[in-house]
Amino acid sequence: MGLINLILTFAKIGLVGFGGGYAMIPLIQTEIINHNWLAPAEFADIVAVSQMTPGPVAVNAATFIGFRTYGILGGFCATLGLLLPSLVIITIVAHMVDKFKQNHLLQAALLTIRPAAIGLIGSAVLFFASMSIFAGDLRAGDLSVYWQGVVIFFTILLLSKKFKVHPITCVIISALLGILLFTLI
Repeated sequence: MGLINLILTFAKIGLVGFGGGYAMIPLIQTEIINHNWLAPAEFADIVAVSQMTPGPVAVNAATFIGFRTYGILGGFCATLGLLLPSLVIITIVAHMVDKFKQNHLLQAALLTIRPAAIGLIGSAVLFFASMSIFAGDLRAGDLSVYWQGVVIFFTILLLSKKFKVHPITCVIISALLGILLFTLI
């Protein structure tokens, strides 16, 4: 029953995961925490690793989560569940694209999905900020800041936006800064 639940859970995420992998992160987070598959910190680590490995972040996260909970077969089932709805939908859409290209209802639906995707991506940003920059519980008034995380965040933001440093270089720099700031200082 666990593997079927894994497939169905990730199929549900894949069905409503508009906006790409980063927009799916809050959906995945909610489901894995509701199922007690991983702790929030473990989820943050898995997503971080998923971002550094080749392929879409949501697919990599699903594969890692499935593997972590049910082994190799779990990784396959979670990935299958995530991808199956998209595969079915895109096959249908590709078959009917010319018929619906000028449909005003479809165009309106697509326009409303964009702000929702931005909101979901923003939710993922807040989740990662809470795991890597902030410590404690804001609701309890017990919130502190990891100064190391703030330094890394602003360094990478500056390098990527102002100086257009390649993302791979930014990942390497952030890893080196993390080692330096969290272990040596």
